[in-house]
Amino acid sequence: MPHSGQMKQLSSALVLLMAVSCGLAIFIFIRLGDIYEKRKLITILLLAVGVALIFLAVAKSLKWVYAASFIVGITTVTPQIIVPLAAELAPPQQRGKTIGSVMSGLLSGILLARTVAGFVGELYNWRVMFGFAASMMFVLAFILHRYLPVSQPKLKLSYMELLRSIGQLIFKERTLRESALIGAFIFGSFSAFWTSLTFFLEGPSYQYGSTFIGLFGLIGVVGAATATVIGRLTDRVSPKRMIGVMSVIVLLSYLTFWQLGTWLWGLIIGVVLLDLGYQGVHVSNQARIYSLLPEAGSRLNTVYMVSSFLGGSIGSACGAVAWSYWGWSGVCAVGGSMALIAFLVWLGHRLLKRNYIVN
Repeated sequence: MPHSGQMKQLSSALVLLMAVSCGLAIFIFIRLGDIYEKRKLITILLLAVGVALIFLAVAKSLKWVYAASFIVGITTVTPQIIVPLAAELAPPQQRGKTIGSVMSGLLSGILLARTVAGFVGELYNWRVMFGFAASMMFVLAFILHRYLPVSQPKLKLSYMELLRSIGQLIFKERTLRESALIGAFIFGSFSAFWTSLTFFLEGPSYQYGSTFIGLFGLIGVVGAATATVIGRLTDRVSPKRMIGVMSVIVLLSYLTFWQLGTWLWGLIIGVVLLDLGYQGVHVSNQARIYSLLPEAGSRLNTVYMVSSFLGGSIGSACGAVAWSYWGWSGVCAVGGSMALIAFLVWLGHRLLKRNYIVN
């Protein structure tokens, strides 16, 4: 039986492995949404992740846990196909609101999953949780296949031509490059916190069990629920300005964690600020990139989400390392630094544009 230190290292390794595999899957699968019918693609991927979760639930060795976790990560990309589909179906004047609604549901699900997993882990074990998740994927596959509209692709390209076109988009679209870089650092900041939070709450400052730790997902839903409001604002206010404001909110959340994190009320305020700021940056970024070339929504999202998941993987790994060596202050330094870099990217571009260096 591994001791608590080994369990923390194992948890960090699994989080990193699944984040990397998700980034790889985004690069491989999401762009297919521009050349294949999206409803069929979504259904196939949901069935695949359901099967992968079953393999994870019955894994008999650590080697199989790692292998199954990688397969789960590489098949769990359906939300990133649904988001550009929603943006494609929405009227241009309501695109921000639509993206915000979808992202609110996505982040709320992620956070509430922590709460459900905490209760199930306390009452049963992790195998039951993964079995339950597999059944939910099969149910979701049936519902979406039945109710999503058919979305025929507007392009006829080979896979290699599609790949080359992504490179062309990166080269031509400055807004896409800026959004991808900001998204990477903001998601890295977000991931550094949530990867390390369990260690902090189990530590000497709080000494909480898994059930109470899971309840923190309910706190994060407060921030996630604002995504629809943020989406509406991006339809009326410049998404670029929203990104700057929300980046500052993420930075303020880490200042709150650093100064007040050992008090429960301070930690709660920080969580709300972090989720609000992250959601605001993410929705505003996506509203910007989907307005560039609506017919290339899946490829634009590929670039943006690959960058974000790479940033998230780095943030998770750095957060875990910082916790091991410097504790909570180290985690705050990592997350706060990544949020600050995201803000400086945003600010630097505005200053260059103001001085006519950038068109």
